[in-house]
Amino acid sequence: MTETLLTELNDGLLVITLNRPERRNALNREMNHALRDVLVKATYDPAVRAVLLKGSGGHFCVGGDVKAMNEGQDADLSTGERMHGLRDRMSVSKYLHDMPKPTIAAVEGSAAGAGFSIALACDLRICSEDAKITTAFAKVGLSGDYGGTFFVTQMLGAAKARELFLLSPLLSGSEAAQLGLMTRAVSPASVVDEAMALAVQLANGPTLTLGRIKQNIAKAEAGGNLSECLDLEAHNLTLSWLTADHKEAAAAFVEKRKPVFKGA
Repeated sequence: MTETLLTELNDGLLVITLNRPERRNALNREMNHALRDVLVKATYDPAVRAVLLKGSGGHFCVGGDVKAMNEGQDADLSTGERMHGLRDRMSVSKYLHDMPKPTIAAVEGSAAGAGFSIALACDLRICSEDAKITTAFAKVGLSGDYGGTFFVTQMLGAAKARELFLLSPLLSGSEAAQLGLMTRAVSPASVVDEAMALAVQLANGPTLTLGRIKQNIAKAEAGGNLSECLDLEAHNLTLSWLTADHKEAAAAFVEKRKPVFKGA
């Protein structure tokens, strides 16, 4: 990949590293486009069974590159061109949230603005207890992007979303975990190791079934009524019954051993 984005695929786990440490991994166009393209490929590549997203240099991502904004980047574009370009770049959140495979964020240091939103787009988030987490948008005169308002409203409700986006408080990783924004807060030295262990566990899981679990939850998240959710659960469970991984799990249960899933 480009120097601003590093990737490594081992045993079904795709590790993606945001790599602009000199800017605390602020998103520029090159890195954003590379991330989008990697996530599109990962969504459809059967060799990828889970995704771990992390940053280099001790930070996750501080959001958009405000310095580049101040220098007038995209000043020659029309409002419509800016809007469509941004919408295309924001698709990284949709791929992280919707892909039929588990996605995990390892949040060290700062996660702000779009970086905060992208972390929330992942299924699970392991953060440092002393991480600095904030919506940040209002403080730079922006209204929010990359799905942050959607994710916070879904996780915590509209009242808390208003507080976090209008006031933009700075939360520690421990505080963010207590609120429910982060899955788990751990010691700074163990963030990547714990996130990696979790990602490896998921990459070794029944991939097709995990994707269907995500689909079931997405239906409920989107406001599906009980009947619609039951219909989808019946559909997905029936398909899961037919997988090789289910047959392996059933055999392992009878034989009193740990199943070895192949993601099929």
